[in-house]
Amino acid sequence: MPQPYRRDDGTVHPPLLWPPYKSTVLRAPAQPLVVLRHSLTELTGPLLGEGRVTAADADLTCRYSGGAVVGEAQGQRIIVHGQVRDEDGRSVPHTLVEVWQANAAGRYLHKNDQHDAPIDPNFTGAGRTLTDAEGRYRFVTIRPGAYPWGNHPNAWRPAHIHFSLFGRAFTQRLVTQMYFPGDPLFPYDPIMKSVQTPEIRDRLTARYDMDSTVDSWALAYEWDIVLRGRDATPMENPS
Repeated sequence: MPQPYRRDDGTVHPPLLWPPYKSTVLRAPAQPLVVLRHSLTELTGPLLGEGRVTAADADLTCRYSGGAVVGEAQGQRIIVHGQVRDEDGRSVPHTLVEVWQANAAGRYLHKNDQHDAPIDPNFTGAGRTLTDAEGRYRFVTIRPGAYPWGNHPNAWRPAHIHFSLFGRAFTQRLVTQMYFPGDPLFPYDPIMKSVQTPEIRDRLTARYDMDSTVDSWALAYEWDIVLRGRDATPMENPS
């Protein structure tokens, strides 16, 4: 059943300027934001055709060529699933969910990532899917490793997966991160701590899901995403 709407009271999302996260000092707006009127281009497109997303796009553990599996990623296989809901508790069907992450050794497949950890040739670290009629999504992937990131001495990012959600146009994109329960790096991570209320910060952590775990194959984690309101999942770009 739809829940009563509760407007965001300003404590849900992290501030754009958070000095402990050093790069925000360089990129946060220094002047008041100017709201630009959306044109027909932003309001009507580009739209995503459902035929462009395949079931294989949601499986990050296999490398495909010509429709056949030609390699498998290294690491602990996991299932990540959940439901996307709006501020009234209603499901959001047929919305594009994209993910990207480091591999099991804590390295991204990107030329700028020079972390001294092995690259997995069978793991791109990127996937996408459309939510079903009930707003549910599901990915099969590898549990990412922690990695150093140079923000401060001995800085390591907790294991996490980046999520991007699209509405009907690029102006409706939201970006956030999902974490794993019990990570010992939580108290030391300024990005996670930029969500300053502990109860709200907990919304970023997935729940281990024994019922969806597949025997002898993959552990499962459940993580629901709420788009707006006081119960919203904290987002990097709430505006």
